Amino acid sequence: MNLEYWKYDAGTEYVASLVIPAALGRERTFDLDATLLVHVPAEASESLLELTVEVDGKRLWARRIPSHDFGETDSLEYHCRLAVKADADCRVRAKANCKGSRALSLILEAHETAY
Repeated sequence: MNLEYWKYDAGTEYVASLVIPAALGRERTFDLDATLLVHVPAEASESLLELTVEVDGKRLWARRIPSHDFGETDSLEYHCRLAVKADADCRVRAKANCKGSRALSLILEAHETAY
């Protein structure tokens, strides 16, 4: 059996969305990863990173953290296991927000697991 892999790379945008399409009569499990990478300017007086992950319109996880890497890059990541019911699409969205920094990359990935 070929395992599914879905990815959306939003680049410097602040929203990444993907749809895991339905599989007829087969329930599946995915490892879900959302990764935000930002650049924090050296001259920034303050920097905050925020990442929210939603599944089928409901907030699954959200985190807001300060950055201490002025003049460097910083990141915020989320990982979870996601069960997708048979015969149903699954809509996943990651939303980023930055203060005092700018997004370099926002990536959403879903790797089907073999168990």
